[in-house]
Amino acid sequence: MTVQTIRVATFDGPGTRPVLHSVPRPPVPERAALIAIEACGVCGTDLHILQGHWPRELPWPLTLGHELAGTIVEIGRNLDADFMGQPLAVGDRVMLPPLMPCGECHYCVHYPDRANKCLNPTYYGRYLPFEKPPHLWGGWAEMVYVDLDILPATKIYRLPDTMTAMAGSLTEPLACCMRAINRAVNVGGFHAGDTVVIQGSGPIGLLALVAAREMGAGRVLVIGAPEDPRLTICREFGAEATVSIEDHTTSESRVEAVRDLVGGFGADLVLECSGHPSSGPEGLEMLRDGGTLVEMGQFTDAGSIDTNWHRICTKDVTICGSWAFTANDIPPGIDLMHRIQDAYPWHLVQQIFPFSEQGIVDATTAAIEQRCLKATIVPGDPGEK
Repeated sequence: MTVQTIRVATFDGPGTRPVLHSVPRPPVPERAALIAIEACGVCGTDLHILQGHWPRELPWPLTLGHELAGTIVEIGRNLDADFMGQPLAVGDRVMLPPLMPCGECHYCVHYPDRANKCLNPTYYGRYLPFEKPPHLWGGWAEMVYVDLDILPATKIYRLPDTMTAMAGSLTEPLACCMRAINRAVNVGGFHAGDTVVIQGSGPIGLLALVAAREMGAGRVLVIGAPEDPRLTICREFGAEATVSIEDHTTSESRVEAVRDLVGGFGADLVLECSGHPSSGPEGLEMLRDGGTLVEMGQFTDAGSIDTNWHRICTKDVTICGSWAFTANDIPPGIDLMHRIQDAYPWHLVQQIFPFSEQGIVDATTAAIEQRCLKATIVPGDPGEK
């Protein structure tokens, strides 16, 4: 029997509890689809938004969640292919990224490799208000709705038939990490065999570890906390060594510990994935002279910190920012996750929480308190994902 109502969670603002609503199942016109969500991760951005750290105004109430994978349950006859031209049909597993460049603005047209800075992007799980019909605009719900006539920038990506929904929910953050490393590649700051230091042992730090190893790093070290579960999991995923910020409580101690482990003159590449303002100046001192630092962790405005630009000059380093991804960065993330979904112990990474008001509270609380590495909200039976 066709489900006539769909449950969706909203928040009224930072610091509020989730509220579950039941909305009518919408009709699906010719260029639209209805996707049953199978898994949706809790991103650090979601947590920052709930803690009031997002630097721009948001259209509360809204539905959070953007690291989603699901199955098409209904599709219009004129929506027959995904963004890459792969055919789409009922039963196909797909992912939906949060940032969808418009393809028409100055940046999209003239700087396509900077389409991540699109002037008119479509954002799921953030900038689409719940009041906008049919109210299914985020991943913390039973279904999500896409309509290319209403939102022509919408991008859908079909996942490989053998990819699980849990793996599919990691493809977007993995693509972010791959783009960050490619930023270093593009400035000559990363080569096969290089030594990489990753600041941060959360989901982005772990996926950056995986991306660095799969893209040719020789040695990868991770700085973070807590030991259990995060640093332990990072070592299970191939980190040569880890440095605990709970054991090394000062910047000087952390820099010394990393330099002792790296040896020589310092790391070739530092990836800042922690989101803490102090990590930038610390990472700079972990680099060899002439090395490269890529900043991808400061996705929200966590504040400023004193630094000395003389060190940037005298060390002759390259510093790059990396903001999210372009539409063309997503397929390599999907392809890589498909190749490695059985190569790493992913079951250690994703902790499943049910789709309910309390389940969402438990998922976000566990993520904030770092009691798990990646909280993942799963509607329905998690054994089928």
